[in-house]
Amino acid sequence: MTIAPDTVHATVTTNEARPHPKATKRALVLTLLAAFLGWMFDGMEMGIFSLIAGPAFREMWQLAPQNAGIPVPENFIQYWMGIVTAAFLFGAAAGGLLFGWLGDRIGRVRAMTLSILFYSVFTGLCYFAQQPWQMASLRFIAALGMGGEWSLGVALVMEVWPSKFRPLMAGFIGAAANAGFLIVGFIGAIWPITSDSWRWMLIIGAAPALLTFVIRIFVPESERWKEAVQGKKIQPLREIFSPPLLSRTLLATLFSTIPLIVTWGIVQWIPLWTEQLAGIDQPKAKAYSHSVLAITAILGSLAAPLLGQKIGRRPAYFSMCLLSVISAYILFFHTPAYGPMFMVAVAFVGFFATSFFGWLPLYLPELFPTSVRATAQGVAFNSGRIIAAIGVFNMGAIMAFFDSSYAKAGLAISMVYVLGMFIIWLAPETKGKPLPE
Repeated sequence: MTIAPDTVHATVTTNEARPHPKATKRALVLTLLAAFLGWMFDGMEMGIFSLIAGPAFREMWQLAPQNAGIPVPENFIQYWMGIVTAAFLFGAAAGGLLFGWLGDRIGRVRAMTLSILFYSVFTGLCYFAQQPWQMASLRFIAALGMGGEWSLGVALVMEVWPSKFRPLMAGFIGAAANAGFLIVGFIGAIWPITSDSWRWMLIIGAAPALLTFVIRIFVPESERWKEAVQGKKIQPLREIFSPPLLSRTLLATLFSTIPLIVTWGIVQWIPLWTEQLAGIDQPKAKAYSHSVLAITAILGSLAAPLLGQKIGRRPAYFSMCLLSVISAYILFFHTPAYGPMFMVAVAFVGFFATSFFGWLPLYLPELFPTSVRATAQGVAFNSGRIIAAIGVFNMGAIMAFFDSSYAKAGLAISMVYVLGMFIIWLAPETKGKPLPE
């Protein structure tokens, strides 16, 4: 399954083979700002739910007449947390395919505008949810836009900025979602989120709709994309699932799936686990752990692509997998109680387990030519979400198997990194190579 590094480059011309008009400083700044803010707000949308889930489901339990006076069972929250998270992941996977395909057909900027509008409007509509199934339905629709934004922003920035800045740009984009997580964490720390106050967080989630007008008016389209599709019939789905790109598509999907399984299978649950360990009399505890995860994830996302540039894409991925296993072992096996050491362990997990999201924006664009890049990235990145969604959908059964222990479940799920330590050596090393044209 190993691919010779020159396989794809032999079938297409490279960046250096043909000159491209240099983007103006204004275009560089605007494209980066649009991608950063789009993914940052995407991170806010994702982070909001991990904070409001407990309070929201408690209120919804109490709203049901048959539950009057009955304490909210923990398995009710775990069950619906799994259902809604799975709905989000399935929606994000579908959106990655839909909006990635649109990005290759109608342009990165127009498709990005639609994706941001989608996720902000439907996140705001979650304010009106009265029952868990309504929350799940709206999160699914909102996730269509969230799933598409990543591949579009990455494609736009990598195609516009000079190649020497790619590692730094990948770090910025990887950090963007975690900056959104951090904003949500700070808000939750300042204003504790309870069963009486969780809905107003969703109004904040609707704010990115305003960004779409700015993007549509001021952000220029990728000239590289315009040139790649000019006078051509583009069939991105057929191309990425046919030789010579098929193997790269499958490998890219695996590299994305491994961190996504852990992120959605357990890291996203750490604030809820923190709440369980700290008790409901410390409502800010989950916001603190949320903020620690976000801060360290920003640092990890910035560091990973720089490491990839220094030692190579493959050694960097291997190192991230190894260090993620070690940090997960420390958190889940040696810190059973909420306290300072728990937060330190959370910080290490936040740094290593989410560093992949700085590495992926660097590596995935280097695997695919311009005309299919957004589709390929959308499929690869979001296919991992489908696999993660299957696990999350069955999280209730998984938690029951592990005696409702987040620690036991987290340690077991984290072992998927071991697979990544082996499969990365099947992939091509792209350090120092231009983007495929």
